[in-house]
Amino acid sequence: DVEKKKDKHPLEEIKEKEEPPQANDKPPSTPSTPQAPSPSSQPPSPHPLQAQRAIHESKGSSPAKRGHSAKRGGGMERSQSTTWESGEENRNKLVKAASTSKLLAKVVKSAEKHRDPVISQAKMSTREKNSQEGDYIKMFMRGRPITMFIPSDIENYDDVRTELPPEKLKLEWVYGYRGRDCRANVYLLPTGEIVYFIASVVVLFNYEERTQRHFLGHTDCVKCLAVHPDKIRIATGQIAGVDKDGRPLQPHVRVWDSVTLQTLQIVGLGTFERGVGSLAFSKADSGIHLSVVDDSNEHMLTVWDWQKKSKIAEIKTTNEVVLAVEFHPTDANTIVTCGKSHIFFWTWNGNSLARKQGIFGKYEKPKFVQCLAFLSNGDILTGDSGGVLLIWTRSTADPPPGKGLKAFQISRQIKAHDGSVFTLCQLRNGTLLTGGGKDHKIILWDHDLNPERDIEVPDQYGTIRAVAEGKGEQFLVGTSRNFILRGTFNDGFQVEVQGHTDELWGLASHPFKDLFLTCAQDRQVCLWNSVDHSLEWTRLLDEHGHCADFHPSGAVVAIGTHSGKWYVLDAETRDLVAIHTDGNEQLSVMRYAVDGTLLAVGSHDNFIYLYTVSDNGRKYSRYGKCSGHSSYITHLDWSPDNKFIMSNSGDYEILYWDIPNGCKLIRNRSDCKDIDWATYTCVLGFHVFGVWPEGSDGTDINALVRSHNRKVIALADDFCKVHLFQYPCSKAK
Repeated sequence: DVEKKKDKHPLEEIKEKEEPPQANDKPPSTPSTPQAPSPSSQPPSPHPLQAQRAIHESKGSSPAKRGHSAKRGGGMERSQSTTWESGEENRNKLVKAASTSKLLAKVVKSAEKHRDPVISQAKMSTREKNSQEGDYIKMFMRGRPITMFIPSDIENYDDVRTELPPEKLKLEWVYGYRGRDCRANVYLLPTGEIVYFIASVVVLFNYEERTQRHFLGHTDCVKCLAVHPDKIRIATGQIAGVDKDGRPLQPHVRVWDSVTLQTLQIVGLGTFERGVGSLAFSKADSGIHLSVVDDSNEHMLTVWDWQKKSKIAEIKTTNEVVLAVEFHPTDANTIVTCGKSHIFFWTWNGNSLARKQGIFGKYEKPKFVQCLAFLSNGDILTGDSGGVLLIWTRSTADPPPGKGLKAFQISRQIKAHDGSVFTLCQLRNGTLLTGGGKDHKIILWDHDLNPERDIEVPDQYGTIRAVAEGKGEQFLVGTSRNFILRGTFNDGFQVEVQGHTDELWGLASHPFKDLFLTCAQDRQVCLWNSVDHSLEWTRLLDEHGHCADFHPSGAVVAIGTHSGKWYVLDAETRDLVAIHTDGNEQLSVMRYAVDGTLLAVGSHDNFIYLYTVSDNGRKYSRYGKCSGHSSYITHLDWSPDNKFIMSNSGDYEILYWDIPNGCKLIRNRSDCKDIDWATYTCVLGFHVFGVWPEGSDGTDINALVRSHNRKVIALADDFCKVHLFQYPCSKAK
């Protein structure tokens, strides 16, 4: 599995603290010693990924044999790390290196089956050209051959056809909200929907009717959101990305209609660098203009006539972090930006922007000016990292000759919160809500900025990141633990949206109920109801969760972690049923056999551990260990009779295992070509290799699953896409 480059926001830099989350065995049978390679075989040049390993394949139609000469070090028999494997450990990549791989799949006619392999005479350069060889086919991944034997029921591979499936995908529900590293991204629309974002999806959630709509126009993660003065049109800004062909996806802003979900305009293609950090619609001229600050080193401020897609003005702001930008509501020529140790007042005139820096004078200069709002008299209100509210009033005196524009000056200081002021929300009646960081408080201020009421957000929800006005006396709160709360000062809070707070790795669906389970780097395990889209329960583990699988009875669920430890939880009560450890490396796959009597545990230490299971998934005993992979286990599947396992590894191996006979590696892989597989989650294999795009580097596809009716394959890739293919898919598209 490969993670996308994680997008860090400067907000991480200004947190007072990170709040804590809430709420070597011997196998009974030793695999047989690997066979020595035949002296007559002609091994290919060793792949750089496996300096100590050679693959030997005999000519003609005889089955390929694998000889293992890898030296294993230590009692655990772990293979030495390789250059490619070490590089894979750093998963934070956005743009992949140009691939040197090419998928090739051909089959010879029956008359040619006993000829020597036909090697293309074309110049090999960086791409390997090869052919069909007897009753198996090959594809190449990063120059490495992957051999797959053709099942007996296929008489002529040339007759195999791969069509598009008739099924279509439609996004039904999004679980979660991005609050941890964003701000001011929760609003209530006139439609009664809460608008917010997570990943590349902008969600419109009607909490009364429990329905969602989704704006899906973005091509990568959304970072900021602004609502037009008409409360209907919305602007959202995204980061840079990369498409499936390695081409860059440029950061941009999309302006769209929240009723129809139609994109009205795309702004800034080719202008912004890295991403869009903050944006705002103008107010004094009815939202004709849009101001944007990007995530470049200079944090460029641009002003747009967004309907014409025309950039009017552009200027560098500062090399320091910029956290907010706003147009003055009554002075169309004034724009304000704030961030690390600064507040700037910009006078916009035609295509020019002139800056005036806010002077703190006798007042302590804060480390961060975090948020801003406008009072009814035109004064500017800021909240900062010291918990202080400052009122900035425009100076009435003319500036000294040659000193430039009239400045805003501090006229009043109010100590508002213990810790940062993270957000300000002006209410319709002219009063103000402020949200604090360390003290977790939301405070209501009257028209004269005297505190009237306050309420504390419970610790388990995290600190406050966004506050918005709701219906009546209600208000909405987005938090650092990715909750959206709806509350009042009298009645407290109700959770409307929740999700994980770190990367989600494990996903398992209940065998017969409308439930699914997720586990993540935040150590939370969550059981979700897919009918009413609610959270059934959550439990905090001691380790980061990485994979999961339900027992076929549905009574328990097994969860593998980052450290080699795995847990079994009661699926109804979330109680701990069992805990075991296999090795000390990440577990990548848990898979129960069809009848639930065996459990296979795939690890990054290159082994698959087998357990017998009894008492409806509540008792486990070590049965054996599959030893033979030269890289970490990525995927595995059982046969319906519990006798065989097919597995994939990080170096593109496809291996087969005989479980009743001591978990032995099946060396003649052609013997496995007709085995039926109860599930199909392996990303490499004859029945699915056609899903791989040409030029893939082997890490593009992260997950794959075959439908229960065996007609469709769904897969998830590195480019934020979920795809459907026909099953089987045994020809490159």
